[in-house]
This record gives sequence, structure tokens and C-alpha cells, in this order.
Amino acid sequence: MSNFFRRTLTAIWIVIFVLGGFWLHPVSFFLTGLIIVACTQYEYYSMIKYTGIRPQVAGGITAGLSAFTVSTMVAAGLLQSRWYLLLIPLILILMIAELFRKTEKPFDSLAHTVFGIIYVALPFSLFPSAAFARTGLGSLIPHQGIIFSPGFIVGFFLVLWANDTGAYITGVSFGRHRLLERISPKKTWEGYLGGLALAIFAAWLLGDWFGVMKKSHWMGIAVIVSVAGTLGDLFESLLKRSVGVKDSGSVMPGHGGFLDRFDSALFAFPLGYLFLSLFG
Repeated sequence: MSNFFRRTLTAIWIVIFVLGGFWLHPVSFFLTGLIIVACTQYEYYSMIKYTGIRPQVAGGITAGLSAFTVSTMVAAGLLQSRWYLLLIPLILILMIAELFRKTEKPFDSLAHTVFGIIYVALPFSLFPSAAFARTGLGSLIPHQGIIFSPGFIVGFFLVLWANDTGAYITGVSFGRHRLLERISPKKTWEGYLGGLALAIFAAWLLGDWFGVMKKSHWMGIAVIVSVAGTLGDLFESLLKRSVGVKDSGSVMPGHGGFLDRFDSALFAFPLGYLFLSLFG
């Protein structure tokens, strides 16, 4: 099978998994988020091991999943916000556990363990607040008792993928001027501008269908996605270069791993959510 068809089939699977999971029902939204957080954090910790540092994989992922779970329960109105304080003893447990692990570089281990939570889990933990207690695009399966709209999540990913597609096609066809060759030799300014243009067009075309915000605001999200998403991609490339790996994983043939697929979202979504909170 050629690389193009392998990448295409994997891309279809990614779209079905992400959009299907987040769009289907509030329960599938929660489960999809848990899977993405766990797999993305695991890949980050696995990459760090190439440097000889041993982060607390189980403890870090447990803290990340707890953050996403509490965020979901609070956003859905099932828990009060004071439950976020649960994260304090979890971080303290990670610090105490380092006393007994006998690692050569305990502070490096703890730093990467906590950074894995900040870098991966916290951005994804904003997803529930962008979906629960909001109106707009409805879930595919009807539900009772909870106000829920995945419109912002669905719209965010479609605009993000439009940006990626536009950047890839334009970059391959017309790319000449390198964006940041030291970190990512294949990215070009032409590709970036092509991605930005297609992202804005997708937001203009589909903004009314997503709901949640006005069409003009969705075009603002497209700009945020293009700028921050590109920086997020470059940041992960910097991480991979620093540890000497090509991809964060191999679970997605032709696309790498979970962290490779969601690196743009880790930078773009927090800023997009901030925009939604201020103007949505």
C-alpha cells in the first residue's frame, strides 16, 4: 500500500474516532477525551525516556485523567468547582513518590512528569467547559438532563484539519521559503499561508452550522488555530529533535502517534477557548 493511501485511510479513521467520539453523546465525549489524554501523555513520557530520564508514567497519567474527569464533572454540573482541589494531593503524591524511586535525576524526572500534565492534560481538560452547558450543534444521540453541545469541539477540529490540509497541499505545490528550517525543514511560509486561507474559508463556510458563536467569530478562531496550531506543531518537532525520534508513536500509520496528531490542538485550543469565553 502506498504511503498516500495509508495516510488517507488513517486520516479517515482519525476523523471518525475524534468527531464520532466527541459528537456522538456526552458519555462518548468523556470516554474519547480519556483515551486521547492517556495515549498522548504516554507517548510524551515514552519520548522522554530516550534521554535517560524516567518520569512517573502511571502517576502522571493518573493525575492527567483525574484532571479531565473532574473538569468534565464540574462542567456537566455534577460536581462543584472545589473538586479541582483534588489535584493538589495528586501533585504532592508525585513529589513524595520521587523520594523512593532511586532515580539518577529525580528533579528531572519530576519536572517531566509534571510538565506532561501541564502540556497535555490541562489543554484537553478545557474541552468539557467548551461543550457542556452550551447550546449549538446537538449530539448525534439524544440525551436528557444535561445541556451539551459539541459544536465548538467539532468546529475547532474541522477548522484545524482544514488548516493542516491547506498547509500540506500548498506547501508541496508552491513551498519555497522555509518557515523555521532549524526545527522543521519541510514547513514553508507558502504552506502556512495556504493553511490559513483554507481554515478561514472553512470557518466562513461552516460557521453558522457549528453554532456557539457568530460566523465572524469563527473566522477569528481560524486565525488562532492557524497561528497557535503551527507553533504547537513546531514545539512538538522541537521536542522530538531534542530526544532524537522521528514520531511520537506508530499507532497511526503514516501519521505517527497521538501526540503527533494533537500537538497543534495543545497550543491552539486553550487560546481558542479563551476567545470563546470572551466573545462567544
